[in-house]
Amino acid sequence: MKPLIIDNKEISNRLFIGTGKFSSKNIIPDVINSSGIQVITVALRRVDFDADDENILKHVPKHCILMPNTSGARNADEAVRIARLARATGCGNWIKIEVINDNKYLLPDNAETIKATRVLVEDGFVVLPYMSPDLMAARKLVEAGAAAIMPLGSPIGTNRGLKTKELVRILIEEIKLPIIVDAGIGKPSEAAEAMEMGASAVLVNTAIATASDPVKMAEAFSQAVKAGRTAFISGMPETSLTAGASSPLTGFLR
Repeated sequence: MKPLIIDNKEISNRLFIGTGKFSSKNIIPDVINSSGIQVITVALRRVDFDADDENILKHVPKHCILMPNTSGARNADEAVRIARLARATGCGNWIKIEVINDNKYLLPDNAETIKATRVLVEDGFVVLPYMSPDLMAARKLVEAGAAAIMPLGSPIGTNRGLKTKELVRILIEEIKLPIIVDAGIGKPSEAAEAMEMGASAVLVNTAIATASDPVKMAEAFSQAVKAGRTAFISGMPETSLTAGASSPLTGFLR
């Protein structure tokens, strides 16, 4: 199976994970090892460089690709400021743009996300914007230089699955960049479904972090993502409104 390529980096495991909501940061290395993930996102506001125990980066293995996010940003200017701070503190040049000023549903502001993407690409960042699935906004993000597009499956933290399925499908069909489904996926079967549609990867946090056994759940998600990708590249069969016998209806024994 071909790896996903972003910023000339080969990513063989198409499950990305987040670092929030875990009962203990100490479990994160076990989650990473059980799932074999390579890309992990972390909110800069959870990085405390003055306290080893509280610094989430202390729990992320060196082989992982770190993708800081701009969680907490309410507009493009704040997102740009957080991204630059992340790079200045040694977090690298990958950045997941999150611009959210809606406190009830936590839906991303696509217009401000496009603005931030344009600025940060010019600054040399590898930008992966989190967005509400909208074809016109996605095209503007492509024009702005995004490295991938990250549409939500359903509102963040809800575990409601692919409620935006048809909109995400349009992005997969029309946008040539990797489409990484982010937010709302609550079950491994939903991750597999996203991959069967042709998504390049999925990002899961809440469903893993709040499971009774996050380590086992991460493993399950990793297997589901691999199965969904394998199904997609194998060629998903067409559906039909009428039945079709799998064996001939002639030549019965008498």
